[in-house]
Formats: sequence, structure tokens, C-alpha cells
Amino acid sequence: MHWASTFRSGAFRFALLLAAVFAAGSTAVLIVVERSISDYALEATAGSLQSEAAILSGEQREGGRADLLKAISRHRRAGTEQQFRYLLVDKGGVVLTTDFGTVRPGLGWGSVRVAENAGTGPSVETFKSLGVRLADSSLLVVATDTYDIQALRRELDDFTILCGVGITLFALIGGYLVGSLFMRRLERVNLSVGRIMEGSLAERLPTIGISPEFDRLTANLNRMLERIGALMEGLRQVSTDIAHDLRTPLTRLRQQLESVQEARSIEAYDSGVEVALIQTDEILAIFRALLRIGTLEGGAGRQRFERVHLSEIMDRVFQAYQPVAEDEGKMLTAEHARKTVVEGDGELLAQIFTNLIDNALVHTPPGTRIVSRLEMRQGRVIASVADDGPGIAASDRPNVVKRFYRLDRSRNLPGAGLGLALVAAIAALHDAHLELEDNRPGLAVRLIFPPGTATH
Repeated sequence: MHWASTFRSGAFRFALLLAAVFAAGSTAVLIVVERSISDYALEATAGSLQSEAAILSGEQREGGRADLLKAISRHRRAGTEQQFRYLLVDKGGVVLTTDFGTVRPGLGWGSVRVAENAGTGPSVETFKSLGVRLADSSLLVVATDTYDIQALRRELDDFTILCGVGITLFALIGGYLVGSLFMRRLERVNLSVGRIMEGSLAERLPTIGISPEFDRLTANLNRMLERIGALMEGLRQVSTDIAHDLRTPLTRLRQQLESVQEARSIEAYDSGVEVALIQTDEILAIFRALLRIGTLEGGAGRQRFERVHLSEIMDRVFQAYQPVAEDEGKMLTAEHARKTVVEGDGELLAQIFTNLIDNALVHTPPGTRIVSRLEMRQGRVIASVADDGPGIAASDRPNVVKRFYRLDRSRNLPGAGLGLALVAAIAALHDAHLELEDNRPGLAVRLIFPPGTATH
């Protein structure tokens, strides 16, 4: 049942714990307040008794017993806010005046219970008393009732109990409401998780909204789902690409093996086997490239990141390909900023510029000018390889970084269409932005590293 799950929820238990803490704290505070007020009232009562006894003792010293009795009578008639009771006994034990009936309070502080006849019937009241010895050795007792103090204590006790119960009930109700809200929002999350488990990878978790911590958790989980979705889509794409693009080389390999099987001479057999081995190596190279792309897209390789000199890496690639460009009648030049350092994997970064320069050499005619450039711009490292060849149409640029995608004019050239896909995977691993732009004429492939990861 919904209410039962709400009471079992963590939010309700946490609210119940807070209720217990607040109730205990509030009760402790109220008890301290009650004791403080009661003690203050008792101290005030004791002070008034001492003051009254001192006044009457002064009357006796100045005017004797007659003036003392008159003062007691006058104080009885005064009807002050705090009504006093009196007892005067001479040194021989004779009671001269009393308000206590047959009860005889003694010297010092004491408590006297006196039967009273009120309008509602007989009752017993408690009086706090103070007995002092006068100059003529007579005993004077002054007392006042503690009814107001006891009533105040009872009211404070009742108030403490009611407040404790009220705070607890309020916390329970609040905990139930918070638990219900949390359970409703969590149920939406659970429904989304269920749909994801059923195969709806485009589903995303809704925000819980209870606190920023939960929202950050939801955002991180959604980013994780996006990553998983991209990996699943990449896996599906790889499977599709393998099924379509490897069919042709495998078919050629099978035909080659069939021709070897039908060979009539040792020379033809050896030649056929050599061609088959070359075709097998090409297929294995494609699989190795696919595995490397998949590994990079999965985030592997970041543990090897370190500070590397990108300028030195690009210099080495440039020097390796410059003689190749001259042999093909093309001009390869370099414009590399010095001492440019980035965070990354030097081997993978070298692979990027190897692929880019190799692509530029393969897909451009003789006389093409190719420029390898490295620069710092607005705190960012920007590396690029540009040529003035035929370029790539704007509609084809988003596709050339996909696996096995090849332009029509390149289908008769060696390769499997994985070079730029590998470049894109390495760039993504380094959080670098890859751009393919028109060089007017030709193509410019630009790699923009994020700010804060490079120095110059």
C-alpha cells in the first residue's frame, strides 16, 4: 500500500529522527524553563516572607508587643496581593494570635498544611512559613500560600507535555508529506529505469527535486545513460558496418582462395597464396582499427595522459612525411608554435596528425600545398592540417568521421574509411573539438584543445 511504503521510506524515517531530536530538545528546554520559573517564584516568596518578618520585628523593637499586634492586625486588613498568615506565641508558649488553627509552625523555614473552608467545600492548602525569635523571646511565624506557584508549575508541566506531543505530531505529519512527495518522485524515476531496462535507451531520468545533491546525481546518471547510449549506438553501427563493408574484402579473399585451389602450377599457387595473405592482412588491419576506435570511444587511455610537447610531436610527423610529399610532387610545410604543451597521450596525438597528413597526401593531386599548423589563440591550442586540394563537400563533412564512410571519388583508392573515424575518437578522448572546414580551396581539419589544458 502507498501509505505503508511511505512510512517505510527513508525520508519518513529521517523526518521521524528529526522529530525525536526536536521533541527531546524542546522538552529539555521547557523543563529547564519550568524549573527556573519555579525556583524564581520560590525565591521571591522567601524574600517576601523575610521582608514581612523584618518589618514586624522592627515594630516589636520600637513599640513593644502592643504595637506588634496592631501591626499584624493592620497587615491582615490591608488585603495586599500576597496575603500573609501570622502566628505569635510569647516566651511562655501562650498563643497571642494565630491564623493556623491548631497547627503550630516552628522556627526557621517550614511548610504548613492548613485545612480551609472554601465555597466549594473543605480543602487543604500548603503554606511556606518562616519563624523568627523576637527581642522579647516570643516566636513570630509569617507564612504565605504556595497555590500560585503550584498552579504555575502544573500549567508549565501541561504546556511542556502538549508542546512535546504537538512537535512530534507535526514532525510525523511533515515526515509523511515529505515521504509521500519523495516516493512519488522516486516512483517516476523507477518507471523511467524500468523503461530503460526494457530497451528504451532514449529514456532519461526525471529530476527528483528534493535537493541539489539529488539533482546532480540525476544529471550524472543521465550523462552516463547518454554515454551508454552512444556506445550502444556505436556498437550497433560497427556491427552494421562490418556486415556491409567487410563483405567485399572477404568475398574477394574467398574468390582468391578458390582460384588458388584451382591453380595448375606451383607458380600460380604461390602467387595466389601471396595475394590472399595480403588481403588477409588488410582485413586484420581493419579489425585492429575498429578495436582501437572502440577502445578509445570507451574512454580507455586516459590513465596514460601526461604533459606532452605537441610542437615536438607535430615536428616529428612533419619531418617523416616531408620526403613522401616531395616524391609525390606535393609541398608540405609547417608553421608550428614553439614549446606548446598539452595534457594527453603523445602516441595517440601523433596518430592524429599522421592520419591527417596521410589523408591529405592520398586524396589530393600533384602540386597540392599542404600546411601543418600549430598556434595559440585566446588561451587555446589549435592544431590543424590544411590543403588546397579538391576538398570535401559540406554535406559530406559530418559523415567522413564515421566508420567505413568513403567519398565516391575515393573508392578506388586503398583504405577502409577508418582514418578520420580514428582521428575523431582520439580527439574526443582528449576533449578536443574537431572541425572540418572549407579552406577555399581545399579542406582544413582543425583540432581545438579545451582551455586550461595547454601551456605555451
